[in-house]
Amino acid sequence: MDETSDEPPTSAVLLDNCHFSQVVFNNVEKFYVPGGDITCYYTLTQNIVPRGKDWVGIFRVGWKTTREYYTFMWAPLPSDAHSDAAVQQQIQFKAYYLPKDDEYYQFCYVDQDGVVRGASVPFQFRAEIEDDILVVTTQGEVEEIELQNKNLHKENEELKASCASLQKQNIDLQEELNKTQELQNSLESLRSNAEKLELELNSLKKENKHLKELDDSKEAELHQLKEQIQNVTSDKERLETRLKAALDHLDQLQSQVLNYEKEVENLSHMDHDKTEQLESLKEENRQLRMTRTQQKEQNKEPERCMEYLKGTEAKLSLCLSHCLQNEQQQNCDLMKELEEQKRLFQILQAKKNEADEENRKLREENDGLLRHLSQAREVSSFSVVSQAQASIPAREAGGLLFGNPYCAAGANLGARAAGVASIRKCPMCDEVFPEDIETSQYEAHVQSHLLECPLCSESFEKSNKQVFDDHIFCHGLE
Repeated sequence: MDETSDEPPTSAVLLDNCHFSQVVFNNVEKFYVPGGDITCYYTLTQNIVPRGKDWVGIFRVGWKTTREYYTFMWAPLPSDAHSDAAVQQQIQFKAYYLPKDDEYYQFCYVDQDGVVRGASVPFQFRAEIEDDILVVTTQGEVEEIELQNKNLHKENEELKASCASLQKQNIDLQEELNKTQELQNSLESLRSNAEKLELELNSLKKENKHLKELDDSKEAELHQLKEQIQNVTSDKERLETRLKAALDHLDQLQSQVLNYEKEVENLSHMDHDKTEQLESLKEENRQLRMTRTQQKEQNKEPERCMEYLKGTEAKLSLCLSHCLQNEQQQNCDLMKELEEQKRLFQILQAKKNEADEENRKLREENDGLLRHLSQAREVSSFSVVSQAQASIPAREAGGLLFGNPYCAAGANLGARAAGVASIRKCPMCDEVFPEDIETSQYEAHVQSHLLECPLCSESFEKSNKQVFDDHIFCHGLE
């Protein structure tokens, strides 16, 4: 047996399925002397690739499988294992492990799969026959030996022919086995690919189902957002109506205040005229007194005239006092009414501020809804966003979503009430423009922040370039 304790790899492959032509044994003696080491020489042809578990065994002639080895040695790997040329190798068997009988044995090269790749001619382990020994045989024995030699030669030829046929069959079987192995590998690869494709198909089905569910949820969310936009639009229209009515009422009150101011101014002029008349009357009275004094000094007789003058003066003073009281009462009533109008104006101003605050909150909510719609990035959402953006008018000064009403109607009145000049503000970059700027310049500035679709003329902000690109892409899908 081998010096190592490891068992060589064997198999139950029969002799007919072995390949004896891939390893060729050289210089095999007809017999080896017992008790001595023997060296086995063999050649690795181009048809075999040596591996680490290949081995060379000694088999008794008549073996059927590689499990019937008598002893073995591990085959050393050649220095150039990948060379295309034939490689000469040798291995030595120790005498201790060799057979002791005189049966016929042969060398066999077995690969690590347990398949025989080459076999030698038979040999024996016996002592060498002396050449000088004379053997005497009879004529009958000679003829019998010659007949046996002929039969053995014939059997040898038949065995050679059978071995050649077996080698050819083995080569054909090996080729068919290689083809079968290739087909089996292809089949395994196809099965593996089919399993991968099936897994990918299942994954795609699940993803498609998930996308359908997501699309349904997006459609429901889009429907809800449409309803919210409709509600916001109706609230906007209602607030616009209320604001317009409040502005009309404010205009009426302002016109009344102006009328009252004119009346107060007229009354002031009248009061001034009355005062001047009173002063002139007092001066005339003083002159009359002086004249009376002079007349008293000159002539004290016309007392009745003086009494008449006193009565006239008293009546005139009484008339003047009544006129002054009436004018003061009228002035007091006008001041009260003016204070009441001012109080009403302050109330309306507070209501206007509340409406502005509510309008601002609605604008912020509307902007949030528009941003949410733009993030959905669905084909239906693009038209909704464009309509919502197209429905937003240019914001005026003061930050109102629906425009500053003091710029269109009652601009001079609103400017006097607020005490500041009317201004315009860009709704995109919040740049402030003076009132005297031309409308075309203001519109050109606002238009520079927008992108207009060449197909449907919808406008988009340049900051939402992705929404504009998706909108153009949707036109390409139609």
